[in-house]
Amino acid sequence: MEVLTRLAIGLVLSGAIGLLAYRRDALTSSGVAGAMLVGTLIFGFGGWTWGLTLIAFFVSSSLLSHYRRAEKEAVAEQFDKNERRDLGQVLANGGLGALLALAVYFLVDLAGQARAGHPLYVYLTVAYFGVMATVNADTWATELGVLASERPRLITTGRPVAPGTSGGITRYGTLAALAGAAFIGVAAFVLIQLASLATRGELLLADLSIVAIAAVAGLVGSLFDSLLGASVQRIYWCDHCEKETERQVHGCGGRTRPLRGWSWMNNDMVNLLSSLVGGLLAGSLGLLILL
Repeated sequence: MEVLTRLAIGLVLSGAIGLLAYRRDALTSSGVAGAMLVGTLIFGFGGWTWGLTLIAFFVSSSLLSHYRRAEKEAVAEQFDKNERRDLGQVLANGGLGALLALAVYFLVDLAGQARAGHPLYVYLTVAYFGVMATVNADTWATELGVLASERPRLITTGRPVAPGTSGGITRYGTLAALAGAAFIGVAAFVLIQLASLATRGELLLADLSIVAIAAVAGLVGSLFDSLLGASVQRIYWCDHCEKETERQVHGCGGRTRPLRGWSWMNNDMVNLLSSLVGGLLAGSLGLLILL
């Protein structure tokens, strides 16, 4: 019954947040459906700490997408998607987290194992925080990095590139990625303390290392995202504007032609793979440090 209750609460919360985000142009209609699916599964099978960490990611990334929005429009046409997240983006950012929540339920809960201190639970939970840290780091780096005064440099060669170029990084954007990843770590740590106070009446200060784990894993995952963007992500060229873009139809309305990268490696796939790297790293660090 506890799981059913959390599933119901997750459905209501994710639905309410999804509709609010739709009205504020943060989600498309398909994005709302994706948010409800991901949110329900994470709340229901992962628990409150997992679900509220997801909300922390979504709220912070949505707010940043509107920060200095007019200044970002000059480079927005190069990105595969706009600031309104669709189903693909939602699943790329939260789908892996939902799978980890399902894994916790079926591999730990249904197996009759207590969550506290169980190695598999620790690994899956910290991996989840790593996934969220990575997608948040990537979002913060994108939303704030394009505002940097310095010219981006390609992560693979160091060659200066135009703002918004896939694989281009700046010091400002890298610091933003680190801050975004650490934000998830702080949110997770605070939520763990609140949950422990509510159930045990004590704090779990030994879990403070989760902040550092999330920061490191999220930053590494974000840099891996940039590495894929500079090497194998599908990039197109607009002959009319003479610009690179991630879109098959450029902002000018003209069709683009493939320039480089693998045909199936779009932005959503890049996000998914980078979050997988961040999750694997975080889970491994969690086993080494927390057990």
